[in-house]
Amino acid sequence: MVAVVVLVVSVPNAAAQADSLTCGRVQGSLLSCLGYLRRGGPVSAPCCNGVRSLNGLARTTPDRQVACRCLQKAAVSFSGINPGFAQSLPSKCNVYVPYKISPSTDCSRVK
Repeated sequence: MVAVVVLVVSVPNAAAQADSLTCGRVQGSLLSCLGYLRRGGPVSAPCCNGVRSLNGLARTTPDRQVACRCLQKAAVSFSGINPGFAQSLPSKCNVYVPYKISPSTDCSRVK
């Protein structure tokens, strides 16, 4: 009986963890955008697919806040990122992001 209760409690929790947004998923979604983020120019289809994928993953306020913080960390981790290119990337891919992509964005206020 105890094993059944543990199983029932752990299965939904495992599903929630699998669906949660992580910095690894955020960075992985945008790896194909590094060329554009560093040098500008045309945005590749794989890059826009990653932007759309990330936008689809960040549907809740907590997920958008995680994505915001992860994008800020990525901007520091990957050298040569141009903040202007980062800010313009969603619109280049025709994706609406409800906050400014910027190192100065207060991610705790993202809704």
